Amino acid sequence: MRLTHSHMYSRFLASDPAWNGRFFTGVLTTGIYCLPSCHARKPKAENVKFFPSCDAARAAGLRPCRKCHPDDFSRGADPVLESIEGLVAEVRSSPGRFSDARAVVRRSGFGTTRCFELFRQHFHATPADLLLRARIEASRRLLLEGGLPLAEVAAGAGFDSLSSFHERFREMNGMTPSGYRKLAAPGPFCVDLPPGYPLAHLLRTLGRDPHSVTERLDGTTYETASDLEGTPAVVRIEFARDAASVSLEARAALGAAQRAAAHRLVVGMLGLDQDAAGFCRLARRLGLARLFAGRPGLRLIRTPGVLDGLLWSIIGQQINLPFACLLKRRLIENTGAELSRGLYSLPTPEAIARLEPSDLRPWQYSRQKAEYLIGAARLVAAGTLDLAALPAMSATRAERTLLSVRGLGPWSVNYLMMRSLGFADCVPLGDTGVTSGLKTLFKLEERPDADATKRLMSVFSPHRSLATAHLWQINRPEP
Repeated sequence: MRLTHSHMYSRFLASDPAWNGRFFTGVLTTGIYCLPSCHARKPKAENVKFFPSCDAARAAGLRPCRKCHPDDFSRGADPVLESIEGLVAEVRSSPGRFSDARAVVRRSGFGTTRCFELFRQHFHATPADLLLRARIEASRRLLLEGGLPLAEVAAGAGFDSLSSFHERFREMNGMTPSGYRKLAAPGPFCVDLPPGYPLAHLLRTLGRDPHSVTERLDGTTYETASDLEGTPAVVRIEFARDAASVSLEARAALGAAQRAAAHRLVVGMLGLDQDAAGFCRLARRLGLARLFAGRPGLRLIRTPGVLDGLLWSIIGQQINLPFACLLKRRLIENTGAELSRGLYSLPTPEAIARLEPSDLRPWQYSRQKAEYLIGAARLVAAGTLDLAALPAMSATRAERTLLSVRGLGPWSVNYLMMRSLGFADCVPLGDTGVTSGLKTLFKLEERPDADATKRLMSVFSPHRSLATAHLWQINRPEP
């Protein structure tokens, strides 16, 4: 192996998954070998030996780690991940079969501590949180599918009382179950904002590109061109202090599915399903309440869709915000379609896939950025990269899928996972807003590098996505 012992040891100390498979770590004092990403207690450098393969480590008399399963990784299998993914699929399809989180843990076959650890690692959630989300999603389907009484909807989704169902549904959807059922009928609908919601911060973010052709902010009125279950439409939101009134405009008729998609878009934009209070409690325990001072209710704003996030995660790499906005605008104006009064829908992956890198050069794209963008679009158009499947994947599976795409590195993948897929424990490594924020928060002499960023951000787990949102604001004036 050409890598030095000290470099491999540094990657092992950092638990860096990017080096999995490039070498394996043997711990001579315990007689085991691990992946570089293993989170077990780290041994001293003199007690470590590195191997090019699992076979070489076994030949030296070592046995595989039961925590990171290096042999499974080496042969492309991950039975622990697959078992957790299977359990989550079962919970999501039939949440009513699980009385509570203890039932989920028992079904997993793991001990309580290990089960919670695996859910945190692979889904960025506790079993209780994932079960609640599955119940909410099931109740949404039941409310739109027919005229079942609310008590039967609550029971069918697994809620133990109608009052609990009503409270949790309203908290995560910004409307009552009865109000959600009315989405099946035409007309505007209203989404309530949580008490103390930092609306000024939301509006500042929504208006960051005043020349955008996919979205427009005029005072407290926001419009965005979106794809609602295959139907292009303009979503118009009138913000007030405690609510957002939503209306839709489209050339084709909009049904319950499209209106439910518009509701999901607004809920994601507002971040109603994010645990802002839990993050603030954690930061306060750490003695870091100054991180959320003045904006305890801040959420991470979700993109209107996964394609939007994918395009931005490539276009926005290593350039400043105004130039990235300009590049995105030129792509959309030349390959998208105008919907209403200067608002354009995003181009389809197929439209981008038909381009060549030379087509993007007059729009000031570098050749490399053009290749990355077109290459990703061609994967989507061919069905090799299924954007619709990503939100339901485990965080681990989604990260592996996205890292395999040429042009998507740790920053792009983590940005996409938290902004578009809604994962709660991501860090966009290398992000200047994050490193500048950490420098201010911890009073550092210089901005931290990638390894230092990982260490500093680890204290905020499992809320690192929300920590990122606050770090982006810490050096900015109040809006």
